[in-house]
Order: sequence, then structure tokens, then C-alpha cells
Amino acid sequence: MSRRVFRYVPFTIEQDATAEPEYEARCVSGDESECGAASGTHSDPGPVEEWQRRHTQETGHRRYRRNFGDYAVMRPPAELAELANWPNWRGRTEARCDVRPVR
Repeated sequence: MSRRVFRYVPFTIEQDATAEPEYEARCVSGDESECGAASGTHSDPGPVEEWQRRHTQETGHRRYRRNFGDYAVMRPPAELAELANWPNWRGRTEARCDVRPVR
């Protein structure tokens, strides 16, 4: 039986600065069915909040489902990245550990 050692690799999770976050809202007011009106997707929360205010003024609806989306990247420590030729590190994508047999 082979022996395996699980090693902790301290990756960090960072917001990807090369991609803009996305904000949007959808009106979920209604007794039997949701209104469904949507703000559209924006790179800043301001236009979404303004759309919610206008929609409430026009319809009296006051319940919204808000969504925020962004992209994240996993960054290994600098010395590991140099040694392992990141990101093509043997096809591994584990975030918290590197699993490989110790011989």
C-alpha cells in the first residue's frame, strides 16, 4: 500500500482586477407571481440602485433580488509559483492542498 502525504499550500483568493464586477437587480414583488422587471447588468451599483428607486416610484413595488458577480483568481505564494511554473502546474487546481505521493 502506498503512503500519501497531504501538504498545505497557502493559496490566496483575490478578486481578478482584470475583470469588472457585475451588479443587477430584479423585481420580485407580487402576490401570485413576480413582477420580473430587471435593471440590466452594470459595472457599478449606482445605476442599479437608481433603477430600483424609479421602479418603486412607478409601481409601488418594494422587494428586489440583487445579484453581484465577480471573478476570483487563486494565487500561490510567489516562491511556489516560480518553482512550479504556475499556472501549468501539472494540471492541478486544488485550492487548499497539493496531493502527491512522497517517495
